Amino acid sequence: MRFSGLSTVLLALISLASLAGPEAAEAQGQSSPRRVALLSSDATCATNEGFGALLEGLRSLGYRIGENLAIDCRSGEGNYERLDALAAELVELSPAVLVAAAGPASLAAKRATATLPIVSVYTADPVGLGLVASLSRPGNNVTGISAFSSDYAAKSLQLLKETATRASRIGVLGHAANPTFAVYRKELEKAAPAMGLALDFAGVETAQEIESALLLMQRRGANAFLVMHQPFTFVHREHIVQLVARLRLPAMYGSRQAVESGGLMSYAVSIPDTFRRAAYFVDKVLRGSKPGDLPVEQPTKFELVLNLKTAKALGLMLPPALLLRADQVME
Repeated sequence: MRFSGLSTVLLALISLASLAGPEAAEAQGQSSPRRVALLSSDATCATNEGFGALLEGLRSLGYRIGENLAIDCRSGEGNYERLDALAAELVELSPAVLVAAAGPASLAAKRATATLPIVSVYTADPVGLGLVASLSRPGNNVTGISAFSSDYAAKSLQLLKETATRASRIGVLGHAANPTFAVYRKELEKAAPAMGLALDFAGVETAQEIESALLLMQRRGANAFLVMHQPFTFVHREHIVQLVARLRLPAMYGSRQAVESGGLMSYAVSIPDTFRRAAYFVDKVLRGSKPGDLPVEQPTKFELVLNLKTAKALGLMLPPALLLRADQVME
């Protein structure tokens, strides 16, 4: 798996966090390290690419686990029902900053505390979800980086249409329990008519519903798929990719990892860049800034990743212009 090396490093770093308690600090003649907590909606802490990038960003700003920084991490692993309890666990540890990855975790963090600073990362439409009052003036105890720009949905559809030129009806798969499902749907519905595309939405609740949802959309005429980028679809990406491959239809995904698993293409915010940038917000708060005074940033870098082997298997000739625009082309 791609994260094997990262997993080893993170496990070591997480274990080092236990050395950062008051006793260790006293033994080193230091004041207590600042405690930062991370609540993730999807991947386990040891395999979490965002967690690794956050640590990289903090190290670049002079923070060292076991010296001036302690880290705690909890992950819902795609099960949103666990997030409230996990958020409460982290709040009990009294971190100086609580970093929440993706919308469901960010909402759980906000429900858990109205006072601890929260840095929300990779959340679609933080204003629409009620996390902040506005991007420029968040207010209260939440700030961070959105995972959405105004043209993201339109760009995803456009790139899929350029790749699968015969596609006319797009089946959209997402996790209905995630409030971002409605956000993505609204943006996609605004963009589709200008491209001559019809949309068919399927919001699933469990992994067992994925196959029947894809089959139903295909029977209703879908000749391409777009898979929303959500913690649920990320956790189950390999299963989704395998099912789509059986149906022999092109699909756009919201994570590079899905393309690494055999998916045709992805268009998404760079997770490492976003979480490295989140370290800036953590540092600002640790230095005394109030979250409500730090404007929420929108992503600036999106990555297009293509899989040539999958394209050939589907009989697709990827346009040269598209190949040139790609950030990565997998053979």
